[in-house]
Amino acid sequence: MTSVAFLIDQLFSAAPGGMGTYVRELVPALTRAEPSLEIRLFHSRFDEPMVEAWTAAYPMHELDGTMRRLYPSWAVARRPALPEPIASADIVHSPVHAAVPPAGKDQRLVVTVHDLAFLVHPDLFPRQWRWMYRASLTRTVRSADAIITVSRHTAEDLARHTRVERRRVHVVPLAASLPPSQAEVPEVLARYKVRPPYLLFVGTLEPRKNLTRLVRAYRRIASRGARESLVLAGPIGWHHQALLREISAVDAPGEITMTGAVGLSDLDALYRGASAFAYPSLYEGFGLPVVEAMARGLPCVISTSSSLPEVAGEAALPVDPRSVAGLAEALERVVSDQDLADRLRAAALRRAARYSWEETARRTLEVYKGVLS
Repeated sequence: MTSVAFLIDQLFSAAPGGMGTYVRELVPALTRAEPSLEIRLFHSRFDEPMVEAWTAAYPMHELDGTMRRLYPSWAVARRPALPEPIASADIVHSPVHAAVPPAGKDQRLVVTVHDLAFLVHPDLFPRQWRWMYRASLTRTVRSADAIITVSRHTAEDLARHTRVERRRVHVVPLAASLPPSQAEVPEVLARYKVRPPYLLFVGTLEPRKNLTRLVRAYRRIASRGARESLVLAGPIGWHHQALLREISAVDAPGEITMTGAVGLSDLDALYRGASAFAYPSLYEGFGLPVVEAMARGLPCVISTSSSLPEVAGEAALPVDPRSVAGLAEALERVVSDQDLADRLRAAALRRAARYSWEETARRTLEVYKGVLS
């Protein structure tokens, strides 16, 4: 029986981001696809909330205090051998490249690289994070037996910015998450003080998401009579001051709602209640919120950058992310042209159906089998 050690660190929370969603959805899908696979989960932060069902279904191990202190340094220095039972696993799978552990000589190391935004848009990241990401990517390229990327675009970026052998790179797309919840949409909207109808964005509020331009575009369509409010659902990230200044300039208070981090059940309700979805990000490795929105039949406006056209195909309205006027026009079209909205809804459902965590798991298992052979 093959054993796989996942070093999940802080990826679990009540409202996980894309990388947390990756672990939360992939691990059960792997065990459904290959029941004999032994999954071992490790984390280095005692205070992170863990999902009770996980601790019952999978062995959950806490790294001791020494290893917790060393964990962020694994990216840049050789550390002591990993403790049991990590050291006895056949494969160590790091679901992010920012904290790649050392693998034993008889182990295989698989690392997932979600995006290379820190190389493509270094100005959007704090200096210390750029340094850590670059150092850890160097280690990944040097030591990983296989590298999983979540899109062809990320694989191309990896080849462009490093000397990685293409035979070690495997493209394994992600899928929509958040099965329908029991949360009532009106109740959730009231709790977050959201005024329907509304346009929805989901993600961390940081410069890479291009939200200052989204707010400017929204101000244009609101000034021209659009009825929709704008909801920004997600935690506040770094360098958010410009966004807050832009929001404060909106004439009518309450027209833009920042929800903060949203739990899975509430997030599903926010998707279901939205009129349309806006995702003008400057760079994405995959763009999970777009697939989640499409799976709920939302007409989507996306940027023409990075992986988003690859993921959404013809099922979304693409726009130059640096054009406020273009973004405003696209938003107006999806809320005012019912025929266009209906076509996008139907296309979105078809497109989202092409992605599944079962397929993600199947292709990940192929990677495991490849490195072991």
